[in-house]
Amino acid sequence: MGVTKQILVIPGDGIGQEVTAWGKKVLETIAENYRHTFSFDEGIMGHVAIEATGNPLPDETLAKARRSDAILFGAIGHAKYDNDPTAKVRPEQGLLRIRKELGLYANLRPIKLFDDLLQASSIKPEILQGADILFFRELTGDVYFGEKQRNGDSASDLMIYHRYEVERIARKAYEAARTRRRKLCSVDKANVLEASRLWREVVQEVAKEYPDVETEHMFIDNAAMQLIKDPKRFDVVVTGNLFGDILTDEASQIAGSMGMLASASVGDTVGFYEPIHGSAHDIAGKGIANPLASILSAALLLDISFGLKEESQRVIKAVDVTLRQGFRTMDIANKHTPNDFVLGTDAMGTKVLENLQ
Repeated sequence: MGVTKQILVIPGDGIGQEVTAWGKKVLETIAENYRHTFSFDEGIMGHVAIEATGNPLPDETLAKARRSDAILFGAIGHAKYDNDPTAKVRPEQGLLRIRKELGLYANLRPIKLFDDLLQASSIKPEILQGADILFFRELTGDVYFGEKQRNGDSASDLMIYHRYEVERIARKAYEAARTRRRKLCSVDKANVLEASRLWREVVQEVAKEYPDVETEHMFIDNAAMQLIKDPKRFDVVVTGNLFGDILTDEASQIAGSMGMLASASVGDTVGFYEPIHGSAHDIAGKGIANPLASILSAALLLDISFGLKEESQRVIKAVDVTLRQGFRTMDIANKHTPNDFVLGTDAMGTKVLENLQ
């Protein structure tokens, strides 16, 4: 019997408007093929919301989010804010607020390389092949949410973590590790930062509840190096907000492009699913953005929020088949890709839908 679910779509800014349409179409196709009932609503957030309402997260969008079973998001940001540090209202404030309001404290980023994209990365194929990492990035603490001060020529951001914040994401990471290779690496900077010393202390305590999982602790600088040197050594990685932000973007080189990476932000209620590539205003409106990360985010949504693992795997397989057929967007094409196999956003989305049917 099919399931009935409410999905909020927030396209956001830049290429978010273009790629999210294809994530939605994939969900509509799955619903039709499996006789599910997915009802869709739409909200605004980010720069488009500031332009329309003066608020990066309007109350109406937040109310819709609270009523939803899952949220499919596009991207946030605008070039006009990049070099204006004095702006009081910024698109990113909407994203930070929705994470806080919905209690989305765990960001999951699977880094799994499709074999046909081994050549798309700048890293040697023999180092990459077989890499399969699941990142757990704490999402509602750290310097992004700590007290901020600006005093003349000095500025500060408070890095703060509470025990319960570390405990809850550590447990989620350990539970995931039990379903994988039973290896967990916790990344911190405990040799320098007091907040990291608390982080490591708490992870060590939680580790006792999971004796069947091998635990490793690694400093952030070493982790950044090892991620490129030997990505296959990692299984599940858990880390704080700032370090996770950096490491997961670095890990995009394993997949060949940010346009291939999906993410899920979850807590104890609604899940929030988004590609990690950002708004990319330099290519917005040109029809060349890669829609695959949004499509793979829809696959995560089906799996994590709705428990529809077969449907999720079917979406991933459709992406895999499309890549095996040789089709690429500009960001994952190389000099050997025939010109007529380099597709724009809509053509690539259409190919995936054809393989999904």
